[in-house]
Amino acid sequence: MNLFAEVIVPLPLNTLFTYSVPEEMKDAVKVGSRVIVPFGLRKYYTAVVVSLTPVAPVGYEIKPIADLLDDGPVVIHPQLKFWEWVSDYYLSSIGDVMRAALPAGLKVESETFVELAHDFDASEVELSEEEAIVCQMLSHHGRMMVGDLERKSGLMSSVGAVLSAMLVKGVVVISEKIVERYHAVTDTMVAFAPESATDPQWRARAFQAIKGAKKQETLLLAMYQFIASGRSEVPKAELMDKSGCSAAIIKVLQNKGILTVYKKEVNRFNPVSVGDLSPLPDLSPAQSAAFDDIRKQWRDDGKSVVLLRGVTSSGKTEVYIRLIDRMLRSGHQVLYLVPEIALTTQLTGRLQSVFGAQVVVYHSKFTDNERVDIWRRLLRDGSPCVVIGARSSVFLPFHRLGLVIVDEEHEPSYKQFDPAPRYNARDAAIVLAGMHGAKVLLGSASPSVETYHKALAGRYGLVELTERFGGVRLPEVEIVDMTREFKILGSYSLISRATSAAVKQALADKRQAIIFHNRRGFAPLARCKQCAHVPKCIACDVSLTYHRRQNQLVCHYCGATYPLPSVCPVCREPSMEIVGYGTERVEDMVQTAFSGARILRMDMDSTRNKDGYQEIINKFSAREADVLVGTQMVTKGLDFDGVSVVGVLSADMLVNYPDFRSSERAFNMLMQVAGRAGRRDIPGRVLVQTTQPSHPVMEFVRSHDYKGFFDVELEERRRFHYPPFTRLIYIYLKHRDEESLCVSAELYGRRLRDLFGNRVLGPEEPVVGRIQSLYIRKILLKIEVDASINKVKALLRELHGRMCVMPQMKGTMVYYDVDPL
Repeated sequence: MNLFAEVIVPLPLNTLFTYSVPEEMKDAVKVGSRVIVPFGLRKYYTAVVVSLTPVAPVGYEIKPIADLLDDGPVVIHPQLKFWEWVSDYYLSSIGDVMRAALPAGLKVESETFVELAHDFDASEVELSEEEAIVCQMLSHHGRMMVGDLERKSGLMSSVGAVLSAMLVKGVVVISEKIVERYHAVTDTMVAFAPESATDPQWRARAFQAIKGAKKQETLLLAMYQFIASGRSEVPKAELMDKSGCSAAIIKVLQNKGILTVYKKEVNRFNPVSVGDLSPLPDLSPAQSAAFDDIRKQWRDDGKSVVLLRGVTSSGKTEVYIRLIDRMLRSGHQVLYLVPEIALTTQLTGRLQSVFGAQVVVYHSKFTDNERVDIWRRLLRDGSPCVVIGARSSVFLPFHRLGLVIVDEEHEPSYKQFDPAPRYNARDAAIVLAGMHGAKVLLGSASPSVETYHKALAGRYGLVELTERFGGVRLPEVEIVDMTREFKILGSYSLISRATSAAVKQALADKRQAIIFHNRRGFAPLARCKQCAHVPKCIACDVSLTYHRRQNQLVCHYCGATYPLPSVCPVCREPSMEIVGYGTERVEDMVQTAFSGARILRMDMDSTRNKDGYQEIINKFSAREADVLVGTQMVTKGLDFDGVSVVGVLSADMLVNYPDFRSSERAFNMLMQVAGRAGRRDIPGRVLVQTTQPSHPVMEFVRSHDYKGFFDVELEERRRFHYPPFTRLIYIYLKHRDEESLCVSAELYGRRLRDLFGNRVLGPEEPVVGRIQSLYIRKILLKIEVDASINKVKALLRELHGRMCVMPQMKGTMVYYDVDPL
């Protein structure tokens, strides 16, 4: 009987592809198996099997599966259902979901290689200038991947057309090579020969065979000690260390048939040695009441999702630990989501001290191989564990998921912006939990407006912790009027007198301080003093940020770097200056203002390597630094007991962003950074510098009044029809030619208005209208919350299919962002 497999291919295509299963694979290929399939003329991709059928499709040629990569499935049924939901809800292709879900190490792909033809004679072929460059590169480097050729030749997007022309002329040969990114770690293991388990006389004969050879006897006795401790195999290096014998002695016993030596694949992550595990944390009366109330709402009130709103330093983590312990004892797995990798550093240590090797960490700073090992561990072993991870952790293969904790649930970092799928890990985690029958706990000191509204409306349970642990007072927040400061001093200073005095006092008291400035780099722009020219990225409509340590201008959208011009490229005068402040420059100012203070900086640039976060956090926690300068990374849930002062520079940047969520984001960020101060027995002080001291957000922050802010913000949302009273979908259109984009965007907008009427706004140019040489237009679709979102998405998919074949849309990329942030 013939067998056919429907598979997902990791490409932005919203359809499944059918391949025949070769006879020799019929018993081995399963739903969830990873297979290699041919695609197009030369390409090969890793695909995941989603169904098997004896019914052959009609209408096109069926290609056979090229190879089966694993002994069993690498994706389990709940994951495939979850992938389908993400694809459907976020209007993304199932191929994009697969690409996001699987670690790169599990995606074997064919790489395109180019080399000069063996019979190529340069004197017989006329080459263009670009073709000559490619020939020169291939002559020098030999066989090259297309991507490497693009970078080294500088041809970039035109290299495809150049190679096509050279292929026709017979100058180059193009081939494909299957590349496996994952490489397993193996260890040499030693065990007794198999007959030792069945022959009762085997042990006596083994000792008789080595009688008189002291080193061999020592090795055999050491091996028996491992067996007595319950281990059937021992790493070769560990056995040599235990016995003090060399590899030659092991070889002798192997030749005598007493030992067997073999290679075994092992996990990169050995259990962490934490010594004696710590007891569960004691809960205060308020924490105990919250713990009991959460469980009651899950058990008795039928609320599968509960929001825990607890002020900063109220001890939410201790409540989480108690709930995790309950789940692990009942044999379940726990997913603990955090918005930033930085948070995993402190959190991992706290949880490992209680739960030991049951703690698993998963995030993008791990290598491809490390992430594959974690994936395989969870796939093969459904034993109780707690997984700490960032948003991509929702795609891991859970077997017995019992609890999902989403810490700092309000954070926009949970939203994936690019590439597709553009999912929100918080919302996706709630759906994932529902598929497993698991409970969800959302935690935050300042929940998102949508989440708190759902809790007050009864859709989620609600538990509140309104006091800090141990009766510690909330920090005093002072709003510093920088306009008044300027009038008094007659000049502008980034660090106000009040902030400077507070930090100096903290340092004199042997305390620490945090300086928060939400802009990385040395300065946000370079500018000519004569003609006011500002260098911009050639591919993006943004000014370039100056990074002094590289002495380069950097585009924070596409990553392109440029030298700092010594003369203005417009007026040719040597009058370029650096304008504004980034965290690099703030670090220098702090060093000057507080001479002798030890300074650390935490931003994207200082934490690029795998252990960057951990090194900075460990040093600051150990009081090896006095002042921590950082971007929003320093605001999110970090616990430093020595911090008494927090200074917020340029708070206006937070409240003046052109977005309906700007007030909410500003309030949340300021509340979070304020919460880093005075977390133990020392009073905390927070100084927020702004030129808008009368802005409503500033007063709510000063008084720690979340509910007051929520009421005002909710009324604003109601008046202008924004979430939670509507659902939003952004439609983005991109094109390399601005005029063509305007035509296609207007056409798309008209078609949308034909379907949805005045619910459609735009098209309009976003704040940044061009990124990576692509011009952008945005259309906003507002849908009533009681409307059928499934019907809306069906209409959008149908419209997309019709529009893509229209000549006016040629070259235009269109994608949707559901529930944008």
